[in-house]
Amino acid sequence: MKYIGIVKEPNFETRICFLPKEVSLVTKQLELEVIIEAGLGEALGISDKDYETAGARIHNRDFILENSDYVLSINDFHDLNLDGKSKNIIGIFNMLFYPERVEKYLEKNTSVFSLDLLPRTTLAQSMDVLSSMASLAGYKAVLKATSHYSGSLPMFTTAAGTLNPAKVLILGAGVAGLQAIATAKRLGAVVEVFDVRKSSAEEVSSLGARFIEVEGYEEEKNAGGYAIEQSEEYLDKQKKLIQSRISIANIVISTANIPGKKAPILIDKQALDAMLPGSVIIDLAAEQGGNCELTQNQKTIIYNNVTIIGDSNLTREMSQSASQLLSANYYNFLKHLINSANEDDVIIKGCQVVSNGKISHPQLINKFEIA
Repeated sequence: MKYIGIVKEPNFETRICFLPKEVSLVTKQLELEVIIEAGLGEALGISDKDYETAGARIHNRDFILENSDYVLSINDFHDLNLDGKSKNIIGIFNMLFYPERVEKYLEKNTSVFSLDLLPRTTLAQSMDVLSSMASLAGYKAVLKATSHYSGSLPMFTTAAGTLNPAKVLILGAGVAGLQAIATAKRLGAVVEVFDVRKSSAEEVSSLGARFIEVEGYEEEKNAGGYAIEQSEEYLDKQKKLIQSRISIANIVISTANIPGKKAPILIDKQALDAMLPGSVIIDLAAEQGGNCELTQNQKTIIYNNVTIIGDSNLTREMSQSASQLLSANYYNFLKHLINSANEDDVIIKGCQVVSNGKISHPQLINKFEIA
């Protein structure tokens, strides 16, 4: 019998990667044993009894990490026993940006799958943790901004006068940006959106926002829908355009990221100095340096009466919804991994960073060769 093991996440993590519903599916459909650490679901009010009813067994952490064939986690591990049986580690490890996280798995009987590297294809949609979390983060970013912004989002017409709607600028029209647009529009704000990709214009307009762009963007077919690094001339024009729009914005939601790279600086100090007093920036690219020059990850700072919130993991504030989506994503990937008989499966190869103790992802191999 093969075991799937899940242990408690670090204290800062409120989400859970596998819920009782998916435990039941694994035991019935995949015929695997699930072993979990006591108290796994306590942050969400899910008891050990709920997991046991679904088919899981409770064991201590050391037993789980030593004996599991598949180990599921959201965050990177620091206490894995890799000298025992062969293991498949599945998580969201962002190893292109943190390549040092790979080292402990090398020369071990271990394979590692980092779900943030899943190809953005139709076949992988049901496993796509980035899209799931980005959608929730875009929604939460707007709500968080409203709690720090002292004005109102919609227009109010009263006997005492009219309050104009808030102006929201969204930088990046990926999954998070599009959800932020939809949320801000529902709340009555006037929304402008900047994205380097012209292909985003139609989606932005369909949500009722105004698309602003800089001419001269270079695209790459193999970028998987992500933005790529641009020329200095383009970046200079981009900087001037964003500064002109940010100077009249009340709320800015920034979401622009490049996989494995430092996030592009879209809001420099000069742009911050031009912002309206009381404005709010939510920087969802904070983990990779942030789109705002002064962003500090996991911190809220005030600069020149502008609130800057750096948080790439806003979904931790929506732990119930986030866990439901993650659990479904993990189950779908696990099912695909176990049932796939094709060694060249594009989904598995796309997110496998270590294969039997050796680096297997091309971009990581390049990073280690350069280092």
